[in-house]
Amino acid sequence: MTPVREPILKPVAIAELRPTQITVGKREVAIKRKAWRDRDGKKEREFLSRHMIPAVRGLKDRYYVIDHHHLALALHEEGVKDVLVTTVANLSKLEPAIFWAVMDARGWVHPFDDKGKRHEYDDIPKFLDGLLDDPFRSLAGELRRIGGFSKETIPFSEFQWADFLRRHIKRTLVEKQFTRALEKAMALAKSPDAEYLPGWCGPASED
Repeated sequence: MTPVREPILKPVAIAELRPTQITVGKREVAIKRKAWRDRDGKKEREFLSRHMIPAVRGLKDRYYVIDHHHLALALHEEGVKDVLVTTVANLSKLEPAIFWAVMDARGWVHPFDDKGKRHEYDDIPKFLDGLLDDPFRSLAGELRRIGGFSKETIPFSEFQWADFLRRHIKRTLVEKQFTRALEKAMALAKSPDAEYLPGWCGPASED
């Protein structure tokens, strides 16, 4: 029987965490910041103990975040200094080119900008506060929250939805009339055009 490994937990300064993507949805970050401010001291400690940041130990022994970028950035902007990191893999002995190749092969890096264009790994911000805003990522996040699609474990699945919505909805609508954009996104999410996307819930039933 293969032994089950317990996650390795380590408190790490948020300011030292390395992103593995170029963008976040800043609206999503703002929602998480508000949720954090609504907690009292005890609930804050409980929350941090239950929401660990998954990361890969990588180049120069730095920790590369592979999920929960929005949460980590929100906590950072709220003045939280440290978070618990669970080490998913130790790739610290790899050369840079091999490190990034392995990260990409495992779906642990998403070097795409706010227009859906792929970049070089060097274009990924060095720190969380350098992440750019992609309003379509915020739209995808809100769409999932209201039931437009289900949450999946597939890496960067909400970015796939963001790219889908990007092709069908004008950016100005998302930025200036978010509610209308969300209504349009919901209709698109229930259409057959979206059935290839992770978490697709199928077309709305016709009564």
